[in-house]
Amino acid sequence: MTAKPLLNDCFLHDKDRLKHAEALAILKDRLAPVALSQTIPLGEALGRILAEDITAPRNIPLADNSAVDGYAFRFADHDEAGGFFRLRQRVAAGHASNEMLAPWGAARIFTGAVMPPGADTVAMQEDCETHSQDGEDFVIVPQGLKKGANCRKAGEDVAESTKILTSGHRLKPQDLAAIASTGLAEITVYRKLKVALVSTGDELRRPGDLITVGDVYDSNHYLLKSLAAGLPVEIEDLGILKDDAGLVERTLAEASKTFDIILTTGGASRGEEDHMQTALEKLGQRHMWQLAIKPGRPMMFGQIGNCVFLGLPGNPVAAMVCFLLYGRPVLSVLGGGGFVEPQRFQAPADFEVPKKKPDRREFYRGILGIDENGKTIARKFDRDGSGLITGLREADGLIEIPEDATSVKRGELVTFLPFSGMGVL
Repeated sequence: MTAKPLLNDCFLHDKDRLKHAEALAILKDRLAPVALSQTIPLGEALGRILAEDITAPRNIPLADNSAVDGYAFRFADHDEAGGFFRLRQRVAAGHASNEMLAPWGAARIFTGAVMPPGADTVAMQEDCETHSQDGEDFVIVPQGLKKGANCRKAGEDVAESTKILTSGHRLKPQDLAAIASTGLAEITVYRKLKVALVSTGDELRRPGDLITVGDVYDSNHYLLKSLAAGLPVEIEDLGILKDDAGLVERTLAEASKTFDIILTTGGASRGEEDHMQTALEKLGQRHMWQLAIKPGRPMMFGQIGNCVFLGLPGNPVAAMVCFLLYGRPVLSVLGGGGFVEPQRFQAPADFEVPKKKPDRREFYRGILGIDENGKTIARKFDRDGSGLITGLREADGLIEIPEDATSVKRGELVTFLPFSGMGVL
């Protein structure tokens, strides 16, 4: 898609800006993995993105085994009235028996122990009675058991040659358990992306610095660093850039040589002191700018050489919304993963918006609640300011209102995007 010429009208109507779906389509079309692969110990792989398929080299479990502590026997020897078996073996986990179980013989068996040859069913120990007679031990198993009861079959979890995980999958704790069950001690993953984090603005100060009237503490740095830290990335803080065109251009040019992506906040609008988009166009290529969404209109996506550039708005709410909707999937794809879309569900609106501007997708800070009937409802944070961090802190997620909506009526279904479904703790 060819970038439009820059226009001077800062109140450009939303119909001339990229819609949300169009922005996502550009990102999906232009992005590809840039991270190389590396082999690491399995114990260090949590949260990393697989660079290979994982296939079961053998059945899991490897052999039939008992799911309980009890008595293993041949179901063919069991009848409706139960069964009276001679105790012939004792089988503990880790000590497989090679002795064939004789007819009307039983084995004392423990959870995880391999079934002795010939046995196919296990009775739980608490359902059985044991006794001795003439120096011989017996067990009475109950009636009503089904063949194969309490027996875990070989390959029941995963059969040999089954593909367990595919390249591009981001590893969760349960995935590590699955890989460990195959016996793999090392796996191949994509290397962590190198991300340069840049804040801009003469007014910004870091916490701990003194401020005066007109100064603002740089909350975006901590917000975005924390959001990005949930992905397999290595973040380097390039600090706060003053509103100096030459400084901005030099910093971006140097960073593009060593980082996979430059992530900036602020300086993305058309103001005289907003130098990011000018520097990007001098050094590289801009693929999109100005979105028909609220909050978050000024957002840039482009590249400087092989380095991806993502310029987020300066207001904290807009910065977080744009990172979750666009930045998170960008980092995921560049790092070898998929284009991660937010989770969504429908909930009745417990609020009203009498009038909404058409041709613009809006994202309200949403709070989940329960109505008098015990059903989940979506409430809207009562203020819309893009600089109000309080709304982000109190919200459970975002309420998404599409472009064609011109109002929101109480009780109508709205789309809710939980923060937990976008990697936010």
